[in-house]
Order: sequence, then C-alpha cells, then structure tokens
Amino acid sequence: MDHIITRSTKLLATSCFVLLASGAHAQTSTGSLRGRVLLGADQPAAGASVMLAGTTTGTSTDANGNFQLDNVPAGTHTLTVRLVGYATQEHRVRVAQGETTTQNFGLRESASELDEVTVAGDRPNKFVRRTSEDVGKMPLRNLENSQVYATVGKELLTEQLVFSVDDATRNAPGLQKMWEPTGRSGDGGSFYASRGFVVASQLRNGVVGAVTSTTDAANLEKLEVIKGPSATLYGSALTSYGGLLNRVTKKPYEKFGGEAALSAGSYGFHRASLDVNTPLNASKTLAFRLNGAYNYEDSFQNAGYAGFAKNVAIAPSLQFQPNDKLTINLDAEIYRGTNVGKQIIYLYYLDQVKNFGFSRADQAPLDYRQSYHGPGLTQDSRSTNLFGQVRYRISPSFTSTTYLSSSRSYSEGKGPYFYLASDIALDTTATAPGVSRLLRADQSTQNSIRQTYEVQQLFNGDFRLGSLRNRVVLGLDFLRIDSDIDFFGGIIDQVPLNVPGYDYRTFNGAAVNAAYAATPQSHYLVTTKINTYSAFVSDVLNLTDNLNVLAAVRIDRYDNKGGLLYSPIEAYEQTAVSPKFGLVYQPVKDRVALFANYQNSFTNQNATFIDPAGTSRVSKPERANQFETGVKLDAAAGRVSATVSYYDIRVNNIVRNLGTDPGTGLGIAVQDGTQWSRGTELNLTANPVPGLNIVGGFAYNYSKFVNTSDDVNGRRPNTASSPYLANAWVSYRLPAGALKGLGLGVGGNYASDNDILNSASAGVFTLPSYTVLNASAFYDLEHYRFAVKVDNLTDQKYWIGYTTFNAQKLRSIVGSVAYKF
Repeated sequence: MDHIITRSTKLLATSCFVLLASGAHAQTSTGSLRGRVLLGADQPAAGASVMLAGTTTGTSTDANGNFQLDNVPAGTHTLTVRLVGYATQEHRVRVAQGETTTQNFGLRESASELDEVTVAGDRPNKFVRRTSEDVGKMPLRNLENSQVYATVGKELLTEQLVFSVDDATRNAPGLQKMWEPTGRSGDGGSFYASRGFVVASQLRNGVVGAVTSTTDAANLEKLEVIKGPSATLYGSALTSYGGLLNRVTKKPYEKFGGEAALSAGSYGFHRASLDVNTPLNASKTLAFRLNGAYNYEDSFQNAGYAGFAKNVAIAPSLQFQPNDKLTINLDAEIYRGTNVGKQIIYLYYLDQVKNFGFSRADQAPLDYRQSYHGPGLTQDSRSTNLFGQVRYRISPSFTSTTYLSSSRSYSEGKGPYFYLASDIALDTTATAPGVSRLLRADQSTQNSIRQTYEVQQLFNGDFRLGSLRNRVVLGLDFLRIDSDIDFFGGIIDQVPLNVPGYDYRTFNGAAVNAAYAATPQSHYLVTTKINTYSAFVSDVLNLTDNLNVLAAVRIDRYDNKGGLLYSPIEAYEQTAVSPKFGLVYQPVKDRVALFANYQNSFTNQNATFIDPAGTSRVSKPERANQFETGVKLDAAAGRVSATVSYYDIRVNNIVRNLGTDPGTGLGIAVQDGTQWSRGTELNLTANPVPGLNIVGGFAYNYSKFVNTSDDVNGRRPNTASSPYLANAWVSYRLPAGALKGLGLGVGGNYASDNDILNSASAGVFTLPSYTVLNASAFYDLEHYRFAVKVDNLTDQKYWIGYTTFNAQKLRSIVGSVAYKF
C-alpha cells in the first residue's frame, strides 16, 4: 500500500474494499506462520495470545487452538504464546518469502504465575470460555467483543449433574425460564425472558436448530446466551430483542474415548447416556462421535399418576479433514418423545382479578401436588436437525465457511391446559368474589409439521491494511420457514375444587376423544411459508493494539408467501436494514476492557390494518435499538472474569389498536407505539484459591409500555418476567491428596415477584418471588465419576409463567455413576 495514504483513507478503504487485502501480503518480502496450541495431549487452547516478539504483530487462537499470522517479513523471528495460568512458550522460527511455516505449541500449567502447582485437568477458572467463533461470526476473544454474552460450558454442567438445556440456563445471568416445553410442532420448546423480552432456543452452532421438546444436554459443549437485539448477524426470525440462545455441540476429535453413564432418582427418574468418539482411519483425518441419551421422569404431582415425559436423543457427528485447508463436519440431532403436557393454568380471558378474591398464585385454591387430569392425554413429539459445515482456507488471510442446516418438528396428540375462573364469571347470579371451579381444556395437534431450512455462506478475513488489523466477515443467508400446523380443541368440562375424594381422572384421553366425536371442534391452521434473503458484513478494526471498533450492517429481504396464521395472511414483501456498532478500549491489555455498543433488531408483523384515514396498510417492521456500555475483566492471573453492563432498549413501530372497521372487519390502528427496557447485569466467574470455583450473576430490568393502549400504557409488560434475578454456584474440589477429585457444590436462583397479568381492565396477578437452592457432591477419578445432586433443596413451592402459571417440581434427588474410557 502506498505510504502517502493517510489514516482516514485507510479507514475508508477498510470499509469499502476489504477484499483488496488478499493481495497485500505479496507487496513485500513476506511469508506466513501458522500452527496449533494445545493444553496437554489433545485439548485445544482457545484464546491464547500469539505474538512476534518485539513487534505489535499478533493474533489469538480460535476454538480449535489454531492460529495464522500473515504478512510476516522473511527472516528469523521469536514466536511467543501466552495463556493465563500457563507457562509462556517461545520458539525461534524462520520464515521464507512466499512460504508458510508451521509451528505448534504444547502449553503446561505455570507454577510461577499461580504461585503453586495446579492439578492437571483442574485448570484455574475452568468455567471460563474466553473466546467464541459464533457470537461475532468470527474467532473473537470476549475482551475484544463489544457485545455482552454469557457462556455455560459442559464442565459446569457435569459438576451440577445437569441433563437438559433448561437446567443449564439457570447459570446465565438475567435469563429466566417462563414456559415449559409443550412438545407441539412449531412453538413447543421452552420460552425464557431476557432483558424484558421473550426468547426461545432456536439456534445451534450459529444457524437454525430448534427443538420443540425438552432439549437434552448430552450433545452440549457449551450454551452461549447472547444479549440484546442481534438481528445484524443473526436475523430477526430466530432471535428476539432480548437476545438469543446458541447451543454449541460436541465435535469429533483425533483419538478413541468417551463416557457411559447411568442415573436414577426421585419421581421415577432414570437415564442412560453415552458419548463415544473414534478415528475411522489410520491417518486420523476422519473421526466419528456419537452422543445419545434416554430419559424418563414422572410428574411430581400425584407421584406421576397421569403425567410423565419420555425422551430419546441421538446425535451422531462426522468430521473429515483431508488436508490443512479443508474441514467438513456433518452431524444430526434426533429427538423423539412422548409426554403429557405440564399443568399450565391460564387466567380466564373473560374474567377480572378482583373477582377471584386473591391476586397471587400462592393464594389460589389449588392443591400444589394435585394432578387435575387422568391418563391418556399424551402427545408424540419429534425434532430432527441436520447440519453440514464445509470450511476451506482460501488463502492465508481468507477462509470460506458454508453452512447447510435443516430443522423439522412434528407433533400429534393431546395438549391439556386449564383455566382458573371466578364464580362471578361462570355464574351470572354470583356476586361474591371467589373461585370454586376449574375449567379443563385441550388443544391438540394432528400431523403438524414445521420445517426450517438455512443456507449460510461466510467469508472471513484477518489481515492488515498498513498498520490496521481487520477481522472481517461477509455473510449471505437464506432462511425458509414452512409451517403446516393444525390446532384444534376447546374447553372439555369444569370441575369443583377442594372437594375431598373428588375423582379428577375423568379428564382423560378417552373423555376428550368422546367429546370431539360428539361435537366436532374448530381447527386453527398455521400454513405460512416465509423466505428471507439476507446479506451482512462486519469488520472489527484495530486502530491500536488496545482499541478496536466494530461496524456491521445487514440487508434483509422478507418474502411472506401468505397463507393462514389462524386467519388469512396476504402475501407481501419487505426490506429492512439493521446496523450495529461497537467500541472496545483495553486500558490494561488482555485484563480490562471498556466497551460500548449500538445494536438493532426488527420484527416483521405479518398484519394488515386500517389507519384512521381509512387506508389499508401493511405493518412496517417493528424495531428495537439498544445502547449499552460496561466493563469486562480478566484479572488476577485469569482467576477472576467478570462483565458489568448497563443497557437501554427502545422499541418503536408497535401497532396500537384503536378499534375495528365495521366494513372490513380489520382493526383500526396506528403504528406509533413504543416500549422501553433498561437495566444492568453482572456476570462473574472466579477461582480465588485452587479447587474453589464461583459462578454468579445479577440482573435488574425495568420495562414499561410508553405509548400504547390505555389498558396497559405505563405498565410493565406481562411477558417481561421478574425485574430482579440472581444466580450463584460455589464449589470446592480437593486438588491433591488421597481424595483428589472429591468435591461439593451449592447454589441457586432468586427471582422477584412476576406480574403475569398487568392491565387496567383485568387487574394485576402475581407469581411470588422465590429462592431455589441446589447442591451436588461428586468424586471424579481417572476412569469413574460418582455424583449425587439435590434440586430444590428446601422444598420451595414456586411458579413460573407468562400470562400463565405453572407449579414447579419440589425437592428431588438424583444419583449418577459414569465410566470414562
């Protein structure tokens, strides 16, 4: 590059002509360096710092421990690798013009940095994942990323004896489970709240991969909870304004090994799981891994008389790496389940809270341990995710990655649910507040299928223009959502509450079938087909070694082919643009990072309305804009990792209904509604002394409707969850001695009051605050692991939900034994 170009011109060139960098390395006498950094024999060292001694030239290893340095002047250099908690390594390497030199490293834990010997396999702050390839769609260390995210790794899940993604989420600050998985196609997975908005787990390895039943953790390497509006890199269809959940799966590796485990415990729980990995050829370029689990559990209500969940998860994966440029990954997740839906209670839609005579779930005249239905209300659920990834290193500076992903859900069967209704609502002669009856209902699905396909092409670059390092991703994305779902059902009967000896088993499969045979039910169809075509570009630009800026933009073309979404939806197309900006300054390199970001997301409304002037309009995309700032730490020789942030999210273009047009039946509305959500979050992991690990988090969220209908204006949305949330886990494992590997952990979650109904017309109904404690004990040996856990240690009665409430499991005990080979 011509030396007379000014710094401002370099910045412009970076944004507009990043592809010109592929030829930059040939302008001087240079070569390349690459290699892999391992911890011990085979564990990749992610996030290690790789530097040319005496220069500012450097990079970080990716999730597989690989690194690449380009445009290295020909000659002899000292290559230095550093990772907190491990001894620094240096190697002299010779770089020849136009050639690539390979230098690998094997790091050992450092007694000098830690002032003591660390037990192998029990590295300091072992619950920290310092880098991610998916969060920014490029390999990026947490301290370099202006976005906030939390990572829950398999090491923590193993210590807590966690078997599902639902239970894994309790370790993510600011994330609250709101709705149990129903198993039905399309929307049957668990729902959570983050930053005041509803979030579902629909992403796997950065692309589509939804599961509509309980998601087993057998194939989970780590769970990434990415915060805030994230449409710029992930689109709007699979994310929410509160963020997204990305499940990163286990991958094949180069040697034979694995684990088999058996577990059993309260409420008929029993489980068998298997993880086996093996190379398939002598050169170890082809490897296969199989993860699987069988899981069964009865309901805690009436000792499982009517409720149960039985699930099978199978996850095969294949990796082929014929050379150092090409890697092909093929894998699948296959879930099969039969279940009875959890006992979800709605508040009757024609009622008011003042008619109940109470306004909190713990005051309701319901028996916490009672199952209000009988056998036979079962549903079959299936989810199948197929995934392919082809990664090819085009040049020392550029890599191409192609993703092919398919997600298919299917359901057929019953879906029982219940209404809590006042005597006044059910009997026109009643005048006194009170609830003496329960309405029992069903919403079945039949042969219901939702299929989602995604093709994503990424081009990643890591290069310099002059002295400026650029890490760029250019993405093309196609997403198709094809729904063919059939809901039907309604209220079946009503039964008295608190009548001794009353037989609640009369609401069962046979009774529901008889009701449908006598009175054919109305069907509610979802038959929409939606294509989304997107392109995005993101650049992390290092202005100095301590300062980087991010700029990104997405262009999204939404093509709704029309169909039915309970009622007819006309075909239409929309284009949306989503920008993103970030800034990171490290006053102490690799230790302290100050960050700020602007993030955007949007939602296509799929609605037509009549404006006050009588003109028919298709809703514009609703938009959310977030401004956030905070600090990230990786201090005390890596023993303390923390993120503290403050965010402010404003949602605009909310459709505000004003009434109904009598001529067309369409709603009269304006699209000027707004919603605010702001708050603060803390995420902490620490290893203050060998063997002692601490994981904790705190979140406060303030949400309200600002300009909307008078019924809810100025109120907290009833889907925003609890304003205050906290999580903690403290464990100690003996690092040495005859009982090395013996440990104990205790922790829990706190949630403040949650208003699941909050309007002027209906009133306010609250789920009370709760503190749920959990504990585990474990003994980890070379080939065996023994563990026991107690969930809900104090037998706390508590409820979750949004617009509904659902009693949660009481104290349970599970024991497990695993054999490692």
